[in-house]
Amino acid sequence: MSAVPSRAVEVEFQTLTPDGLDAVLAVEQRAYAHPWNRTHFLDALQAGYQAQMLVAGDTLLGYFIAMEGVEEIHLLNITVAPEYQGQGWARILLDALDLWARGRAAQWLWLEVRVSNARAQQVYEAHGYQRVGRRKDYYPAGHGAREDAVVMSLRL
Repeated sequence: MSAVPSRAVEVEFQTLTPDGLDAVLAVEQRAYAHPWNRTHFLDALQAGYQAQMLVAGDTLLGYFIAMEGVEEIHLLNITVAPEYQGQGWARILLDALDLWARGRAAQWLWLEVRVSNARAQQVYEAHGYQRVGRRKDYYPAGHGAREDAVVMSLRL
């Protein structure tokens, strides 16, 4: 597991723009067997979705993409770079999402997570999310197979 560089480096959020997509796509490819592609990210940016990167100096730690609805926010993608997982960065990303959602007067946060992704489910539950349903065959799973999603929500 890599640590953030040992020299003093400021960790900050930056708005994801098309200029940041190469770094985000590199992380996305390392993190997932079925990653979002450039078009997915560009579509989200074009739609005006909230897109934030968490960076330490020149190092991309993680990012999230969220879509605003009526009194709710739907988390579409949240990723911590594999080499920085297990260090609390997901909690920081989720805290930032919470703050932004509250600022938008959202009452609920919603997300889907793969049934097989127990680690992410534990992170969400520790953050206060509740399991509220299941979407059958929601995610691609390779070789034409599909995987169910657990639907989770958090009341703000």
